[in-house]
Amino acid sequence: MATGVEGKRGEKVREVHMKPGERWTQAKYDEMNERYQRQTMDYLRKLAAQKKPFFLQYWPLIPVTGPRTTEDQYTTPNGGTFVEKMKLLDEWIGEILDEVDKLGIADNTLVVIMGDNGHFTKYSPGSGFTPMIFRGGKAAVTEGGVRVDAFARWPGMIEADSIVNDIVHVTDLFTSIARFSGAMDKIPTDRVIDGVDQTALMLEGETHGRRDHVFIYSGNYLKAVVKEQYKLYVPKAGENPIVAKFYDLFRDTREEYPVSTEIGAWGGAEFVRIIGRHMKRKEKYPDEGPALGRPYDGIENLRPETKAAVEAFLIKQSSPTK
Repeated sequence: MATGVEGKRGEKVREVHMKPGERWTQAKYDEMNERYQRQTMDYLRKLAAQKKPFFLQYWPLIPVTGPRTTEDQYTTPNGGTFVEKMKLLDEWIGEILDEVDKLGIADNTLVVIMGDNGHFTKYSPGSGFTPMIFRGGKAAVTEGGVRVDAFARWPGMIEADSIVNDIVHVTDLFTSIARFSGAMDKIPTDRVIDGVDQTALMLEGETHGRRDHVFIYSGNYLKAVVKEQYKLYVPKAGENPIVAKFYDLFRDTREEYPVSTEIGAWGGAEFVRIIGRHMKRKEKYPDEGPALGRPYDGIENLRPETKAAVEAFLIKQSSPTK
């Protein structure tokens, strides 16, 4: 498969950092991540020098594969491979924040750092990282599968070392950043925008969040709804709603002790209303289907290995499923 691509507006996209016949290894993966870190630092300097607003998005891929390899020397008490890579990532984030300060743009720059959904539980326990507070990991609909650590820094605007427990969804970043940057008029009005404006939460702190519930899907299926501190697991089609399980996430972060008897009688109706409104909205604005087409179309220098992977994928895609 294509492992890394680069492109510029108006130009063809190209595969990078992999030569034909070269084997994909952990060392190669590390090289790529180091390349991305260097490029991010370079772009940060170039964008800051333009003396105008900019947006820089960076997705470090470490420590995603770190647990697959051992370390020559462990420097943390738990001796986890995942934790060693987390230390490296921490250093890289520190480099970026230090550069923001050095460039003199910290007071006018919002920096958001966050993970994606859930951690790889399949790497436990060798990684030295296990789901302790929240149960589950990537692909699960438990809190360990959907919650992530998130940090926002804006000196003079966001109080340092403050902690908030309000619900924030990743889509809220789009709307909030548009508000901060004076670009609300650029938000499309021809479609539903899921994100809500969370600027008050960032600037004024806890209890100023504008979202009190969130829907949790697995694929195309609504699996759970969280409202404030309570979580409902949606009954399956044809299943008696009386078996629906409620959890109090403030008291039971691992979702092990249902409070359905206490909550279901009076809270169930509110969740039914929330889900009902959601489904009516989806009727009016139905989901779009997945994008289909030839993988990697438009990359001008595909390696032979990538071309072979594309052909194999197309053959499997066209094979009958029954």
